Amino acid sequence: MTRRRLLAMGGGLAAMAVAGCGSNTGRESGDGGSGGDKPALSQWYHQYGEAGTQQAVERYAKEYPDATVSVQWSPGDYDQKTSAALLTDKGPDVFEYGNGPTIDMIKGNQVVDLSDLLDDATKADFTPSLITRMTYQDKLYGIPQVTDMQLLVYRKSLLDAAGVQPPQTVDDLLAAAKTLTNDKVKGLFVGNDGGVGILGGPALWSAGLDYLTDDNRFGFDDPAAVESLRKLRELFTSKSLLLGAPTDWSDPSAFTQGLTAMQFTGLWTLPAIEKALADDFGVLPWPRLSATTGEPSVPVGAYGSMVNAKSKNVDAAKKFVKWLWVDQTDKQLDFAQAYGFHIPARKSLAGRADKLKAGPAADAVKFVNENGRAQTPLLWSPKSATAYSDALNRIIRNGSDPATEITKVKAVAEAELKRIAG
Repeated sequence: MTRRRLLAMGGGLAAMAVAGCGSNTGRESGDGGSGGDKPALSQWYHQYGEAGTQQAVERYAKEYPDATVSVQWSPGDYDQKTSAALLTDKGPDVFEYGNGPTIDMIKGNQVVDLSDLLDDATKADFTPSLITRMTYQDKLYGIPQVTDMQLLVYRKSLLDAAGVQPPQTVDDLLAAAKTLTNDKVKGLFVGNDGGVGILGGPALWSAGLDYLTDDNRFGFDDPAAVESLRKLRELFTSKSLLLGAPTDWSDPSAFTQGLTAMQFTGLWTLPAIEKALADDFGVLPWPRLSATTGEPSVPVGAYGSMVNAKSKNVDAAKKFVKWLWVDQTDKQLDFAQAYGFHIPARKSLAGRADKLKAGPAADAVKFVNENGRAQTPLLWSPKSATAYSDALNRIIRNGSDPATEITKVKAVAEAELKRIAG
């Protein structure tokens, strides 16, 4: 499991786990512990795949002067384990969670308001889409730790040889994929499922829509959404889409081995692509639907650091979160760049990241700030996400009518919004 796990959840099914059985962390209770009169804090992380990450966060914790912080590194189903632990008095003081807390964590008073950790200037320095995703009713419940994103990569030499310009609209993309397809190379790869897992969000944003409106109503009962989803079906049946690749969209092998001329993938693949292809590649956001409709977009995700409302040391836990994810900019830069390839969650730090200063990586940073969209909004519940993912599968792979499927998703989403509002 790696930080890309966030974005592997996909645009259609970015579901967060709900509570299951309890979990005993062995956390020390009270204000004592090995630090004498220092408070003892427990901090949870999911198991990152990048070598050195665990040692880094343990080092950060050890260097904190105002509490004794123990790090728990959690393999397996971290989301379910964490959700379950928050229902007990055995949970962590500080923990990370994908894209910030779920709405049920907030409504259940399981997480602490962290708004006072950021002044206006510092708040504006974080990736805007991430701050929005972790905010509910003007209260911030998570501090973004690092930014991951998806983007479209293309092989410059193959496009040049075919006389194809980097696509700026979805129709451009479909036409380019067809032109670039031959008996050895497919035009585009968006995952072995034909894009079901990762194109749900981009399809809406490209049409100028979103999962929900600004006032939290269902956001894509619209002819433009019907047209955009129909384009995904057209792509699937065009014979220009790579299907059945040895590895899926999150790995660059299909692209670097010449199986596809373009691929929708993650930022983390750029070092491997550069190693294989040198400068023979470029990056783009997912294109807008047409020259007059929608916007280009890149899905953005981040683990957020949060404080458990049942912590016996809430103030100390908040102080630690501020120290690590707000004040310690060198540690934040280290976490983003030294153990994989990620964008710091703060714009000012991205400017200091040497790996992000030139070429496709610099373009990617620009896309995050200009075209970045949180994978799903806070009120888009797991049940709504499942309904949309199932609909995408039927539309893309089976040819179901997009308008009919959108109506089905709308019924589920509106019931969920009513439940959440209650």
